Amino acid sequence: MDKIRCIVVDDEAYAADIIGNYIQKIPYLKLVGKTTHAIEALTWVQQNKADLVFLDIQMPELTGLQFLKIVGNNCKVILTTAYPEHALTAYENDVVDYLLKPISFERFLRAVQKAQTLFNLGITDVKEKDEVLDDKDFMFIKGETKNKFIKINFNNIIYIEGLKNYISIFLPEQRLITYLTLKDIEPLLPSNNFIRVHKSYIIALDKINMIDGNMIYIGSEKIPIGETYRAKVYQYIQDHK
Repeated sequence: MDKIRCIVVDDEAYAADIIGNYIQKIPYLKLVGKTTHAIEALTWVQQNKADLVFLDIQMPELTGLQFLKIVGNNCKVILTTAYPEHALTAYENDVVDYLLKPISFERFLRAVQKAQTLFNLGITDVKEKDEVLDDKDFMFIKGETKNKFIKINFNNIIYIEGLKNYISIFLPEQRLITYLTLKDIEPLLPSNNFIRVHKSYIIALDKINMIDGNMIYIGSEKIPIGETYRAKVYQYIQDHK
């Protein structure tokens, strides 16, 4: 698709300026509007002038959560707020990401990479992602240089390891490292063949050779099963006996 058209909505002008400046540093984003008035932003969305909205929650005339309910599926939203207690409600409304102020450029970049992937996959409603991803057989990840994106076929992924702010994707003949977290990439993988088994690992179910106790064997690799994920893994085993 063309550049992602972005608007920034925050009742504090300096906060809107920070996000606006971040947007202008990303080649695939286009800043089309900045406002301190939620009603003005709502009009822009209803006129189909924005693809992605960076939205504050605490605003006087219309809160961010009220804004979300009104716009529905007309755009994607990344919330920008100083209040962590609204995170659950936000995700129930299918926001792309939830950024806590002060927002670093590094954290901002991870959020927009997630949004870009959703746009590239053609997902217009975040609720549709599992349906759509199950029909897709590839994704793009950011490469090591500016504007470089690498296509990865899902059926080539053996497992993915989390490395703090990066992930390492293991393929049959190579390993790719990209600037995402496991939390970022997990919803972008088809749920019918990928499962999180540990805080540091997502595996491809069809690549499993054996499960022995708390270890998963994939080829010559041994992947630990984390206590939090054990029940889910063993439910998978029961379902496939």
